[in-house]
Amino acid sequence: MYKAVGSRGSRVSRVLWMLEELAQPYEFVEVKLRSPEAYALNPSGKVPVLIDGELTVTDSAAICVYLGDKHAEKGMGANPGVVGRAEMDSWMHFAQSELEAPLWNKLRHRFLLPKEIRVDVGPAAAYDFASELGALDRRLGERPFALGERFTAVDVLLGDIGSWARAGRFPIDSEHINAYFDRMLARPARARAQANGGSAR
Repeated sequence: MYKAVGSRGSRVSRVLWMLEELAQPYEFVEVKLRSPEAYALNPSGKVPVLIDGELTVTDSAAICVYLGDKHAEKGMGANPGVVGRAEMDSWMHFAQSELEAPLWNKLRHRFLLPKEIRVDVGPAAAYDFASELGALDRRLGERPFALGERFTAVDVLLGDIGSWARAGRFPIDSEHINAYFDRMLARPARARAQANGGSAR
């Protein structure tokens, strides 16, 4: 059985969602960010962490890719071959490095950084996020899912980011992207993940 380690409201939500989509048994272990328990699993003290027997995997995107690869028969991983892997990696890096980055920056300056070094990054974060939403709109085009006709780990990541953006009241002016987020977030597996510890935002 997998162990999904994280704190409520953290990126563990996407790990639990992925496990639910794959119909894999797991235990949610609640651990706070930068706690002694977190440092014991990850040198940065960050969560989520996935424990699979003797293997420990950190970073939510890496965990979702690993699970998609391990359970390839479920159809949530990359398309076959080096081209498929490059396509998956391109999407995952865009999701975390570009689309999610403004959300994370605002969160850090609101709650996580020491008070004496926080600044108001709200307008800049909103501007950057709007720009990356445009990129997402163009990347998706008319495809129902990021990789085409099937729901994959990429859509888990993007859907979770959409949920975070909505909770943070970031404007999403594109009807196309809002419809995409609506479809992703309405999936029954996500509701099960939320009920099992992935909720709070």
